[in-house]
Amino acid sequence: MCGIVGISGHSPVNQAIYDALTVLQHRGQDAAGIVTSDGERIFQRKKNGLVRDVFQQRHMLRLRGNAGLGHVRYPTAGCSSSSEAQPFYVNSPFGVLLAHNGNLTNAAELDRMLVGKDRRHLHTGSDSEVLLNVLAHELGDANDEQLTPKGVFEAISKLHARCSGAYAVVAMVIGNGLLGFRDPWGIRPLVLGHRDTASGREYMLASESVALDALGFSLMRDVSPGEAVYIDRDGVLHTHQCVAPKSYSPCIFEYVYFARPDSIVDNISVYKARLRMGDTLAEKILRERPDHDIDVVIPIPDTSRTAAVQVAHGLGVKYREGFIKNRYIGRTFIMPGQEQRERSVRRKLNAIDLEFRNKNVLLVDDSIVRGTTSQQIIRMAREAGARKVYFASAAPPVRYPNVYGIDMPAAPELVANRRSEAEIEAEIGADWLIYQELDGLVDSVVHKHAHITSFDTSCFSGEYVTGDVSDTYLARIEASRADAARGASDEDDRRAGLGEHRYVV
Repeated sequence: MCGIVGISGHSPVNQAIYDALTVLQHRGQDAAGIVTSDGERIFQRKKNGLVRDVFQQRHMLRLRGNAGLGHVRYPTAGCSSSSEAQPFYVNSPFGVLLAHNGNLTNAAELDRMLVGKDRRHLHTGSDSEVLLNVLAHELGDANDEQLTPKGVFEAISKLHARCSGAYAVVAMVIGNGLLGFRDPWGIRPLVLGHRDTASGREYMLASESVALDALGFSLMRDVSPGEAVYIDRDGVLHTHQCVAPKSYSPCIFEYVYFARPDSIVDNISVYKARLRMGDTLAEKILRERPDHDIDVVIPIPDTSRTAAVQVAHGLGVKYREGFIKNRYIGRTFIMPGQEQRERSVRRKLNAIDLEFRNKNVLLVDDSIVRGTTSQQIIRMAREAGARKVYFASAAPPVRYPNVYGIDMPAAPELVANRRSEAEIEAEIGADWLIYQELDGLVDSVVHKHAHITSFDTSCFSGEYVTGDVSDTYLARIEASRADAARGASDEDDRRAGLGEHRYVV
């Protein structure tokens, strides 16, 4: 998962992009990058690390220009070196920069075609570089010396015909304009906003609306599936439906975990969706255990708080904060080794004993992925004196890998893979485990004003909306994501015949 931002303004945008990336930091803590342009030259800074660490004052002073892109990334298989930090750049045609959130499912095929047919050279193993080169090739074919909005939209139409998978993109053509587009399913989010200044209207594209809020931009709307928006050198906004939407199927895990609660994603309030998840979960608990003996509901911070409040309200029991979180530890399910993940849980959370002592506690989390965190937290609750520890997940069992940009574990590493709920309960050590139903989750997220056709629920259902995810592809993904493979170099991967797995961003 990544966070992207693009701004076309009338004054320097370096500080605005920096501020937007800090707001989107939850979408990636591994690397950060900013590229700006004054219309003729580009200025860039990108490196592994948090936004605040990558950009110092001396770097910011060099990022000159009134247009630019920003990107934050979290670590994924085959994608950990600073050379793969985004945005990426190619100098022909025009000079094109790109930042991408998602994952191409046909990146290996495109790689071969770019090198063999289009005669383009790739420097990294990132599918974002593949996407950039496809865009650059099509821009070159669609335009002569002068880039026009029509030529831009023709190029993106051809890109859609070649690329499959999930992609939300912001890109910049030097001296010409800023553009953004989404895949025909709308799997990854992208919003468009504007603000009016004394010099004229400025535009911003970002992964989440919260980035617009932080900078004083007004949310105009979401970029539609298959649509492209282009802000030309004069600051004029052009939009075009470059390909008919295949469906409107955003990733439901955005609402469960990744997006900030104060964001509006695809016209859905993440906060309201999580409230409804808690209501629906409470209803299921009362159906299954109307005579429950729960004394207190405690969330596992931070993402589950909103749902946990509603669970407590629905059950008519106390809500308490029982864990204090160290905010300087990364998200544990994407950490590269089991031992590191287990140590991290203890450093990440500390229990307040008096909220657990001699109580029957219901712990609420947004989801259960590997089960490592759940197992450790249940143990901590018992050590803090809880009589019984019940566990509730606001999402259904995660049984399948996500191939659209979330670097979830290989299927065998998922605690729910090939296990019943009773077996998962025993594995994590809970006295009772309850999951949200998938239908309940979907009903909690969607509403009549969202115009959503369906959701990508692949990590819960195993149904992949793009229709091109084969068992062979999943096997390659599994090989790449297994803990034992995370230290392998790109060259080792190619020798092993695992080319596709490099393209998980």
